[in-house]
Amino acid sequence: MDDIARFCQMVNESQNIVFFGGAGVSTESGIKDFRSVDGLYNEKYDYPPEEILSHSFFFDNTKEFYRFYRDKLLIDGVKPNVTHYTLAKLEEAGKLKGVITQNIDDLHEQAGSKNVYHLHGGIDKYHCLKCRKGFGLDYVKKTKGIPYCDCGGILKPDVVLYEETLDDRTVSESIKLISSADVLIVGGTSLVVYPAAGLINYYRGRKLILINKQPTPYDNYADLVINKGLGEVFGALKLV
Repeated sequence: MDDIARFCQMVNESQNIVFFGGAGVSTESGIKDFRSVDGLYNEKYDYPPEEILSHSFFFDNTKEFYRFYRDKLLIDGVKPNVTHYTLAKLEEAGKLKGVITQNIDDLHEQAGSKNVYHLHGGIDKYHCLKCRKGFGLDYVKKTKGIPYCDCGGILKPDVVLYEETLDDRTVSESIKLISSADVLIVGGTSLVVYPAAGLINYYRGRKLILINKQPTPYDNYADLVINKGLGEVFGALKLV
Protein backbone atom coordinates (compact mmCIF):
# COMPACT_ATOMS: atom_id res chain seq x y z
CA MET A 1 0.00 0.00 0.00
CA ASP A 2 1.49 3.36 -1.00
CA ASP A 3 1.53 6.45 1.21
CA ILE A 4 -1.54 8.11 -0.29
CA ALA A 5 -3.54 4.88 -0.02
CA ARG A 6 -2.53 4.63 3.66
CA PHE A 7 -3.61 8.23 4.15
CA CYS A 8 -7.02 7.53 2.63
CA GLN A 9 -7.46 4.45 4.79
CA MET A 10 -6.54 6.28 8.01
CA VAL A 11 -8.98 9.09 7.20
CA ASN A 12 -11.84 6.78 6.29
CA GLU A 13 -11.37 4.73 9.45
CA SER A 14 -11.52 7.75 11.77
CA GLN A 15 -14.38 9.84 13.12
CA ASN A 16 -12.19 12.29 15.05
CA ILE A 17 -9.78 14.09 12.74
CA VAL A 18 -8.10 17.46 13.24
CA PHE A 19 -6.25 19.31 10.48
CA PHE A 20 -3.37 21.69 11.22
CA GLY A 21 -2.33 23.67 8.16
CA GLY A 22 0.15 26.24 6.96
CA ALA A 23 0.95 28.28 3.87
CA GLY A 24 1.14 25.21 1.62
CA VAL A 25 -2.62 24.81 1.92
CA SER A 26 -3.19 28.08 0.08
CA THR A 27 -0.28 28.13 -2.38
CA GLU A 28 -2.24 25.93 -4.78
CA SER A 29 -4.85 28.70 -4.85
CA GLY A 30 -2.20 31.16 -5.98
CA ILE A 31 -1.25 32.70 -2.63
CA LYS A 32 2.51 32.81 -2.19
CA ASP A 33 4.03 31.32 0.94
CA PHE A 34 6.73 33.06 2.93
CA ARG A 35 9.72 30.73 2.99
CA SER A 36 9.89 28.77 -0.26
CA VAL A 37 12.34 29.70 -2.99
CA ASP A 38 9.72 31.84 -4.74
CA GLY A 39 7.93 32.93 -1.55
CA LEU A 40 7.44 36.44 -0.19
CA TYR A 41 10.63 36.36 1.86
CA ASN A 42 12.73 35.95 -1.27
CA GLU A 43 11.29 38.95 -3.08
CA LYS A 44 12.96 42.34 -2.80
CA TYR A 45 11.43 45.33 -1.06
CA ASP A 46 12.74 48.41 0.70
CA TYR A 47 12.59 46.34 3.88
CA PRO A 48 12.55 42.57 4.52
CA PRO A 49 8.93 41.31 4.55
CA GLU A 50 9.44 39.80 8.00
CA GLU A 51 10.33 43.27 9.29
CA ILE A 52 7.40 44.91 7.51
CA LEU A 53 4.96 42.43 9.07
CA SER A 54 6.02 43.27 12.61
CA HIS A 55 4.26 45.17 15.37
CA SER A 56 6.93 47.85 15.65
CA PHE A 57 7.10 48.42 11.89
CA PHE A 58 3.32 48.85 11.70
CA PHE A 59 3.45 51.73 14.18
CA ASP A 60 6.74 53.21 12.99
CA ASN A 61 6.05 53.07 9.25
CA THR A 62 2.33 52.50 8.76
CA LYS A 63 2.30 53.80 5.19
CA GLU A 64 4.96 51.35 4.03
CA PHE A 65 3.23 48.54 5.96
CA TYR A 66 -0.02 49.08 4.09
CA ARG A 67 1.75 49.45 0.75
CA PHE A 68 3.16 45.93 1.18
CA TYR A 69 -0.01 44.60 2.83
CA ARG A 70 -2.29 45.73 0.02
CA ASP A 71 0.10 44.59 -2.68
CA LYS A 72 0.92 41.14 -1.35
CA LEU A 73 -1.79 40.05 1.08
CA LEU A 74 -5.04 41.54 -0.25
CA ILE A 75 -5.22 39.44 -3.42
CA ASP A 76 -8.44 39.50 -5.43
CA GLY A 77 -9.86 36.50 -7.26
CA VAL A 78 -8.33 33.80 -5.07
CA LYS A 79 -10.54 30.72 -4.70
CA PRO A 80 -10.42 27.63 -2.47
CA ASN A 81 -8.68 24.54 -3.88
CA VAL A 82 -9.30 20.81 -3.59
CA THR A 83 -7.77 20.65 -0.11
CA HIS A 84 -10.08 23.33 1.27
CA TYR A 85 -13.15 21.69 -0.27
CA THR A 86 -12.20 18.18 0.87
CA LEU A 87 -11.69 19.37 4.45
CA ALA A 88 -15.11 21.02 4.35
CA LYS A 89 -16.65 17.75 3.16
CA LEU A 90 -14.91 15.84 5.95
CA GLU A 91 -16.37 18.26 8.48
CA GLU A 92 -19.84 17.98 6.95
CA ALA A 93 -19.55 14.19 7.19
CA GLY A 94 -18.79 14.49 10.91
CA LYS A 95 -15.27 13.14 10.58
CA LEU A 96 -13.27 16.37 10.89
CA LYS A 97 -13.66 18.18 14.20
CA GLY A 98 -11.78 21.33 13.32
CA VAL A 99 -9.23 23.14 11.16
CA ILE A 100 -6.37 24.96 12.83
CA THR A 101 -4.61 27.25 10.39
CA GLN A 102 -1.58 29.53 10.41
CA ASN A 103 -2.94 31.28 7.30
CA ILE A 104 -4.66 34.66 7.41
CA ASP A 105 -6.89 34.12 4.37
CA ASP A 106 -10.51 32.94 4.61
CA LEU A 107 -10.35 30.17 1.99
CA HIS A 108 -11.40 27.47 4.48
CA GLU A 109 -14.55 29.41 5.24
CA GLN A 110 -15.18 30.09 1.56
CA ALA A 111 -15.03 26.33 0.95
CA GLY A 112 -17.65 25.70 3.64
CA SER A 113 -15.65 24.86 6.77
CA LYS A 114 -17.35 26.06 9.96
CA ASN A 115 -14.98 25.16 12.80
CA VAL A 116 -11.83 27.08 11.82
CA TYR A 117 -9.26 28.47 14.25
CA HIS A 118 -6.96 31.16 12.86
CA LEU A 119 -3.82 31.17 14.98
CA HIS A 120 -2.49 34.28 13.26
CA GLY A 121 -5.80 36.09 12.81
CA GLY A 122 -7.29 37.03 9.46
CA ILE A 123 -7.35 39.74 6.81
CA ASP A 124 -11.15 39.94 6.94
CA LYS A 125 -11.36 41.95 10.19
CA TYR A 126 -9.94 45.32 11.31
CA HIS A 127 -10.30 47.62 14.29
CA CYS A 128 -9.75 51.31 14.95
CA LEU A 129 -6.79 51.98 17.23
CA LYS A 130 -8.57 55.03 18.63
CA CYS A 131 -12.21 54.04 19.27
CA ARG A 132 -11.90 50.24 18.78
CA LYS A 133 -14.73 50.14 16.23
CA GLY A 134 -14.62 47.07 14.00
CA PHE A 135 -14.49 47.03 10.20
CA GLY A 136 -14.58 44.40 7.46
CA LEU A 137 -12.37 43.77 4.46
CA ASP A 138 -14.80 45.43 2.02
CA TYR A 139 -14.43 48.74 3.84
CA VAL A 140 -10.63 48.59 3.72
CA LYS A 141 -10.60 47.68 0.02
CA LYS A 142 -12.56 50.83 -0.76
CA THR A 143 -9.85 52.97 0.80
CA LYS A 144 -6.35 53.78 -0.41
CA GLY A 145 -3.10 53.95 1.50
CA ILE A 146 -3.65 53.92 5.26
CA PRO A 147 -7.32 53.15 6.11
CA TYR A 148 -8.92 55.42 8.70
CA CYS A 149 -12.00 55.23 10.90
CA ASP A 150 -14.69 57.93 10.90
CA CYS A 151 -13.17 59.18 14.14
CA GLY A 152 -9.80 59.68 12.48
CA GLY A 153 -8.10 56.67 14.03
CA ILE A 154 -5.90 54.31 12.02
CA LEU A 155 -7.30 50.85 11.26
CA LYS A 156 -5.16 47.85 12.17
CA PRO A 157 -5.78 44.41 10.67
CA ASP A 158 -6.75 41.69 13.16
CA VAL A 159 -3.64 39.78 12.11
CA VAL A 160 -1.03 38.58 14.58
CA LEU A 161 2.12 40.39 13.54
CA TYR A 162 5.64 39.47 14.53
CA GLU A 163 6.36 40.61 18.12
CA GLU A 164 2.69 40.02 19.03
CA THR A 165 1.24 37.12 21.02
CA LEU A 166 -1.34 34.62 19.83
CA ASP A 167 -4.92 34.91 21.03
CA ASP A 168 -5.31 32.90 24.26
CA ARG A 169 -8.75 31.55 23.44
CA THR A 170 -7.71 30.40 19.97
CA VAL A 171 -4.65 28.63 21.38
CA SER A 172 -6.69 27.01 24.16
CA GLU A 173 -9.34 25.70 21.75
CA SER A 174 -6.64 24.45 19.36
CA ILE A 175 -4.87 22.55 22.14
CA LYS A 176 -8.17 20.99 23.19
CA LEU A 177 -8.85 19.80 19.64
CA ILE A 178 -5.35 18.45 19.04
CA SER A 179 -5.07 16.66 22.39
CA SER A 180 -8.35 14.78 21.85
CA ALA A 181 -7.89 13.92 18.16
CA ASP A 182 -7.67 10.36 16.89
CA VAL A 183 -5.94 11.43 13.66
CA LEU A 184 -3.93 14.65 13.36
CA ILE A 185 -3.14 15.75 9.80
CA VAL A 186 -0.45 18.41 9.53
CA GLY A 187 -0.18 19.85 6.04
CA GLY A 188 1.64 22.55 4.11
CA THR A 189 3.77 23.85 6.95
CA SER A 190 7.51 23.79 7.61
CA LEU A 191 6.79 23.62 11.36
CA VAL A 192 9.46 26.20 12.19
CA VAL A 193 7.25 29.11 13.30
CA TYR A 194 6.66 29.08 17.05
CA PRO A 195 4.62 29.03 19.16
CA ALA A 196 2.18 27.74 16.51
CA ALA A 197 4.33 24.75 15.47
CA GLY A 198 4.69 23.65 19.08
CA LEU A 199 0.96 22.97 19.34
CA ILE A 200 1.33 19.57 17.69
CA ASN A 201 3.26 18.45 20.78
CA TYR A 202 -0.12 18.22 22.49
CA TYR A 203 -1.18 15.36 20.22
CA ARG A 204 -1.48 12.11 22.19
CA GLY A 205 -2.61 9.74 19.46
CA ARG A 206 -0.69 7.37 17.21
CA LYS A 207 -1.85 8.57 13.81
CA LEU A 208 0.15 11.71 13.10
CA ILE A 209 0.22 12.43 9.36
CA LEU A 210 2.64 15.01 7.94
CA ILE A 211 2.09 16.20 4.37
CA ASN A 212 4.67 18.69 3.11
CA LYS A 213 6.83 18.92 0.02
CA GLN A 214 9.94 19.48 2.13
CA PRO A 215 11.10 17.65 5.29
CA THR A 216 10.09 19.09 8.66
CA PRO A 217 11.68 18.89 12.13
CA TYR A 218 8.81 16.61 13.18
CA ASP A 219 9.12 13.96 10.47
CA ASN A 220 10.68 11.42 12.85
CA TYR A 221 7.69 11.70 15.17
CA ALA A 222 5.09 11.08 12.46
CA ASP A 223 3.35 7.81 11.73
CA LEU A 224 3.05 8.75 8.06
CA VAL A 225 5.10 11.30 6.09
CA ILE A 226 4.07 12.26 2.55
CA ASN A 227 6.40 14.61 0.65
CA LYS A 228 3.88 15.63 -1.99
CA GLY A 229 1.55 18.51 -2.70
CA LEU A 230 -1.63 18.66 -0.66
CA GLY A 231 -3.81 18.80 -3.76
CA GLU A 232 -2.47 15.49 -5.01
CA VAL A 233 -3.05 13.83 -1.63
CA PHE A 234 -6.49 15.23 -0.81
CA GLY A 235 -7.58 14.91 -4.42
CA ALA A 236 -7.17 11.15 -4.11
CA LEU A 237 -9.43 10.91 -1.06
CA LYS A 238 -12.81 9.31 -1.62
CA LEU A 239 -15.04 9.08 1.43
CA VAL A 240 -16.51 5.64 2.11
